[in-house]
Amino acid sequence: MVIPVRDCTLGTLVACLDTTLRRIGGAPTYVLTDNAKTVTVEHIAGIPVRHPQMVAAGRHYGCQVVSCVPYDPESKGGAEATVRIAKADLVPTDANLLPAYDSFAELADACLTWCDAVNTRRHRATGQIPVDRLDIERTTLHVLPAEPLALALGEERVVGSDRTISFNSVRYSTPPGYTGARVWCRVVGEELSITARTHSGDLSEIWRHQLSTPGVPQIIDAHYPDHPDGRSVHQPRLQPRSEAEIAFVGIGPGAGRWLKEAGPAGASRIRAKMARAVELAAVLGSDRVDQALGLAAAAGRFADDDLVSILEHIAASKPAGEVVRADEAHSVQSGTIGWQALGR
Repeated sequence: MVIPVRDCTLGTLVACLDTTLRRIGGAPTYVLTDNAKTVTVEHIAGIPVRHPQMVAAGRHYGCQVVSCVPYDPESKGGAEATVRIAKADLVPTDANLLPAYDSFAELADACLTWCDAVNTRRHRATGQIPVDRLDIERTTLHVLPAEPLALALGEERVVGSDRTISFNSVRYSTPPGYTGARVWCRVVGEELSITARTHSGDLSEIWRHQLSTPGVPQIIDAHYPDHPDGRSVHQPRLQPRSEAEIAFVGIGPGAGRWLKEAGPAGASRIRAKMARAVELAAVLGSDRVDQALGLAAAAGRFADDDLVSILEHIAASKPAGEVVRADEAHSVQSGTIGWQALGR
């Protein structure tokens, strides 16, 4: 298992532990770690004093946290060997084909690919494939709790419908796809780290914001790809109330488009034209009138006789063709070429 992280804080360590155990599918009896300050506070007479929150994490997952013995090849050496092997294939160097990663997400994807490659390859010492061996060992693992240890991950928040969370009275945006999801927020230096359960089931950091103050929200436009410039363009919804409005909208979707276009265009006598359309629908059928209203909306034709003209065009079995709007490129005004001989 190789998981790239931006820091080695306690919350990050617990998040990595949660992800690792859930990918494995259970918790072992012991978890061996290095002697970092997030795990071992100090040594007294050679006895490690464990960090209280790491003890709580071990109790939460059903594991006993054990630290490496310095200079011991079976514990300390084994942990360092794992790091050395991963760095040889994943960390860009002059000797590697990849000089650098374009983003942190690209590095995370590379780690996943590397894990799949090494765990499906037959081990030279045991002669077995790790993923097959794991299927056997998984039967002896403890069942994992449904949720991670929130104490170390930070404060829990729920992402609102506007894709933001509130932390210390400041709004922070989150990437798309997490609306309504629970996330965990913790302060790392001058940044706010937001951790969530990803779509693959892993617990991972989804974004980091610079800490801000109340009244200065941290909103990232990239978190709103469906909104231009990070803002939503609110379109009015059809809400027919009177019998006349219900009858007109009931003609079909073309009637709704006509009303949405006619209103902002400032068309006159809209209610009278709606009543006329309802009468025509009763005589000619809703489908034909709905088609004509849709064409009128697309062409911006809202005059008194435009609907009847379009219906006559459809009745004559003439193809609707492409909609052409009257502009400088399609002017009906006569040209001035006839004046070229004037005064000669």
